[in-house]
Amino acid sequence: MNLEPRSYDKIIQLMNKGVDIPNPSTLDIGAEVKVDCISGKGVKIYPGCRIYGEKTVISAGTQIGYEGPVTIDNCQIGPDVELKGGYFHKSVFLEKSNMGSGAHVREGCILEEQANGAHCVGLKQTILFPFVTLGSLINFCDCLMAGGTSRKDHSEVGSSYIHFNFTPDGDKTTASLIGDVPRGVMLNQPPIFLGGQGGIVGPVRLGYGNIVAAGTILRKDVTEEGRLIFAKSPSGAIIQATPRMYPALSRVVANNLLYLANLIALHQWYVHVRRPFFQTQEFGDPIYAGVLDTLTLAKKERIKRLRDLADKVKASCQEGSGKNPHEPGRREFYSQIEHIQELFAGDGPGAENTESRDHFLSTLETHKKERGTRYTECIQSLPLTTSSKGVQWLEGIVAELCSQARKLVPSFDMFSKRSFPSAT
Repeated sequence: MNLEPRSYDKIIQLMNKGVDIPNPSTLDIGAEVKVDCISGKGVKIYPGCRIYGEKTVISAGTQIGYEGPVTIDNCQIGPDVELKGGYFHKSVFLEKSNMGSGAHVREGCILEEQANGAHCVGLKQTILFPFVTLGSLINFCDCLMAGGTSRKDHSEVGSSYIHFNFTPDGDKTTASLIGDVPRGVMLNQPPIFLGGQGGIVGPVRLGYGNIVAAGTILRKDVTEEGRLIFAKSPSGAIIQATPRMYPALSRVVANNLLYLANLIALHQWYVHVRRPFFQTQEFGDPIYAGVLDTLTLAKKERIKRLRDLADKVKASCQEGSGKNPHEPGRREFYSQIEHIQELFAGDGPGAENTESRDHFLSTLETHKKERGTRYTECIQSLPLTTSSKGVQWLEGIVAELCSQARKLVPSFDMFSKRSFPSAT
């Protein structure tokens, strides 16, 4: 074998553990990779793959590189995952998730159980709840998508879809919430369908059960549920472009804060609900730690983008170039950005509804004894009376954070009943 010593030693150790490596001379494995964090049970690494990163974890049954070479760098991979071809960096893949060839999954992504994508899918700072399915030739960065109850009833994104996450002013305060965390984690919501050759201009919020017609570019929130959406194209025109106008600043800020609040609710869900499920599986602790690290990274990214926006809004107000630069809400936003950061930097409000949380956790523990410790099956089978308690707990976290944020920027009048029912 013509291998560097670091690769040679690691590959020999992996093969001795039982990892199936058909052509070992084609692999490159970094010296920092921990062999103890790669399972020897049913793992197969096809020719041409590269594995790097001291935090990389590869669980039993994982198949790497069947359709083309794969590069893995500091990813945590759960059992029976298939990464068929592409690049995967600082992301987490939970049980039976999979990605096709040509994937480009950058930092900050979590693909929960059985979430999947076909070929040539680009993700970054993306969270997909169980069963969410992406077609081919998709760019779907900076969003969270939930919905669906099983592999036969799942949220789907059609091929050639784009989440537009970068504005002409160079902003990325564009994270879209497709579904939500409090209800989405219960795996009992109607699926969301985004038709192919379409797109979302973030930040957008979309309710459960909605169908966006193929070819539609969605530019506004549709929080109502069970709708068929045909968005109109803008009328053709050539007009004067004024930088940093931010005509919908209140909605942009509100959607970003709501996204952050949902990330915190998801963090609490992992801490209080999901951790015991991880503890029953091989490498559960480092995979769980990887999820928490990724959620922290996601939160830092969203706060950074908000700070960048606040700086630009402040500059536009001082220059008098923004739309109504003396609008109180704009001044409140950039002057309160430090307090906004402090509010969302923690793990959640101290005054959360612990009664509904504790009731839910107690009932869940009893339910687990009857249904077992497979996460999706256990949550799917929860009675509605139980899952509603969990929703109440998580919505309480989101509502409390949004209520405090509203006090910091009162002139924006964010989170009204129309825009956020749970906050009223």
